[in-house]
Amino acid sequence: MGTLTTTDGTEIFFKDWGAGRPVVFSHGWPLNADAWDEQLHLAASNGFRAIAHDRRGHGRSGQPWDGNDMDTYADDLAQLIEHLDLRDVTLVGHSTGGGEVTRYIGRHGTGRVASAVLLGAVPPLMLKTEANPEGLPIEVFDGIRAGVRGDRSQFYRDLGESFYGADRPGSSVSRGVRDAFWMWSMQVGYKGAFDCIKAFSETDFTEDLRRFDIPTLIVHGDDDQIVPIVAAAAKSAKLVDGATLKVYSGAPHGLTAVAPHKDDFHADLLAFLNR
Repeated sequence: MGTLTTTDGTEIFFKDWGAGRPVVFSHGWPLNADAWDEQLHLAASNGFRAIAHDRRGHGRSGQPWDGNDMDTYADDLAQLIEHLDLRDVTLVGHSTGGGEVTRYIGRHGTGRVASAVLLGAVPPLMLKTEANPEGLPIEVFDGIRAGVRGDRSQFYRDLGESFYGADRPGSSVSRGVRDAFWMWSMQVGYKGAFDCIKAFSETDFTEDLRRFDIPTLIVHGDDDQIVPIVAAAAKSAKLVDGATLKVYSGAPHGLTAVAPHKDDFHADLLAFLNR
């Protein structure tokens, strides 16, 4: 584990496990690198160097007033990769982290990147517009902002239900998984959490996706209540030349913690890394 200080003075916390070809994981909102622990362990146990950072404003990283936007998130990721002098990297991004990975490639190219995995990722655009009628209306994101401004602790508890599909009939999602989500969420700085809602919902990644020139695996659950597949993976797969799209039937947004989807993703991730 370590830290780096970005060019604007923000301290970024990261984990660095194992040795081999690097795999860098970017987490979703409002979580931190701990949400990737099982996948970090999986990768490091199978001959890879597994790295995950807490996005600025989240977890153990600094909580600056400014810079809680996709361009800066992507630049922070670039500084982490350069700080560790990583090459031939596989970037793995979940949800907002998928936006971070996509904007990184849009801004910094693929000179250090060998491949990418977008899991339940927000690109190309979550917000409903005339050009993106499949997106979610602004009122949805205003509701999230209201939840953060109001009783954010209870809001995060409620959000964890739909995040993992615990509100679906027959769900076996444990209380422990939901409690972990709440704990990670409560570590987000107020300003960073609030600003990030705009960043993940209103950023258009269309042109960034068109810059992908590397093998790309796109994974999404068709019961994702947070990032609906119709406005996300279904469109991204058409924008990334040669992308492989895998749709997990009945899988929620947080599928990496939910059986049997977690095991399916682990198998697909290792197969992609070892291809």
